[in-house]
Amino acid sequence: MRIEEVQSTSKKQRIATHTHIKGLGLDANGTAIGLAAGFVGQAAAREAAGLAVDMIRQKKMAGRALLLAGPPATGKTALALGISQELGSKVPFCPMVGSEVYSSEVKKTAVLMENFRRAIGLRVKENKEVYEGEVTELSPEEAESTTGGYGKSISHVIIGLKTVKGTKQLKLDPTIYDALIKEKVAVGDVIYIEANSGAVKRVGRCDAFATEYDLEAEEYVPIPKGEVHKKKEIVQDVTLHDLDAANAQPQGGQDILSLMGQMMKPRKTEITEKLRQEINKVVNRYIDEGIAELVPGVLFIDEVHMLDIECFSYLNRALESSLSPIVILATNRGICNVRGTDMTSPHGIPVDLLDRLVIIRTETYGPTEMIQILAIRAQVEEIDIDEESLAFLGEIGVQTSLRHAIQLLSPANVVAKANGREKICKADLEEVSALYLDAKSSARLLQEQQERYIT
Repeated sequence: MRIEEVQSTSKKQRIATHTHIKGLGLDANGTAIGLAAGFVGQAAAREAAGLAVDMIRQKKMAGRALLLAGPPATGKTALALGISQELGSKVPFCPMVGSEVYSSEVKKTAVLMENFRRAIGLRVKENKEVYEGEVTELSPEEAESTTGGYGKSISHVIIGLKTVKGTKQLKLDPTIYDALIKEKVAVGDVIYIEANSGAVKRVGRCDAFATEYDLEAEEYVPIPKGEVHKKKEIVQDVTLHDLDAANAQPQGGQDILSLMGQMMKPRKTEITEKLRQEINKVVNRYIDEGIAELVPGVLFIDEVHMLDIECFSYLNRALESSLSPIVILATNRGICNVRGTDMTSPHGIPVDLLDRLVIIRTETYGPTEMIQILAIRAQVEEIDIDEESLAFLGEIGVQTSLRHAIQLLSPANVVAKANGREKICKADLEEVSALYLDAKSSARLLQEQQERYIT
């Protein structure tokens, strides 16, 4: 049997379009830093987004909406992700695209409401009585089987638990013994048992046994402090959609039709408004009693012009609801038709909804900013490129688009390595830009050679 050491691959992650965005890049006063957190330029937009983050943290922005409007490739999605990074993992962030609402199985409004509910969090605080400690004894007591025959059944289990402060011996129900077997609990393990439900959780092996073996796939934990019997505050973060989905699942019976229904692949079904209202009542009661705390998150709808008039009228109503998240919309459209109507409107959004929005404008990047963004992307993708090549790539970005310039980085790196070089030079970029056309060049060719194409 051979054991070989291999290099860890945990740090290797897929590099996506916005991997370099780590926040909004603001100082303590909320002023945008020129080059920070992966952001370049867009100072006014970042400062406006920073104010929105402060309002979200203070819970003063629920039911309001932001619109990020600007030409393509000006960092609208990056701004939304920056807001998400600033808020942290405890605040729900639900991204979606306008075209996601069109489904053959579920109504458009149901898809919108589902995403609304995903973006509203509920932090439930619960005090539980638990028995926690290192297992010192585990002895199942057997008795004659009550059903007759020669077999014996477990009548109860004696378990000893030890902490830093003391020890305790417990007599447990046989059903808890089944849970102990499932968790593979043995003497020397650290476990906790919930007093109310009898649920058993194996935390790990006590660190006193850490030197028992030279090589072992085991997690060692210190012996618990305090008494064996204690009260523990457990905080759970769930979204309203999690509660909807958990209560919408039919439990099913033992008859043949129920069993067949459980075996068949479930189709995506709608959650009724009646069920949501019942859950809202329970949630409101928990909030009033101080058991739970509402955490309004962020619903980000990209390409919002793809929604139609029905969805926009539904958004108007949903924003007025008592349980509503912060809605961030993004679009790159100017004055165009509202989908599903002949009416023209700014950004393809009805005027009555535009009145409810705070609009953040994003500006087109200049040549210097483009070069800085390209340098950040090269660093993230671990591509070595010299200053002259970056400047040339910036020129390509100005003539074509920033996205096209970023997309040329990886092929240029491949060409450089094929030529036996680690660093990209200007010749590699010239070769790659000759191979790949941008959208403007392709449109010009179509215009010149339209008689060759089928129209």
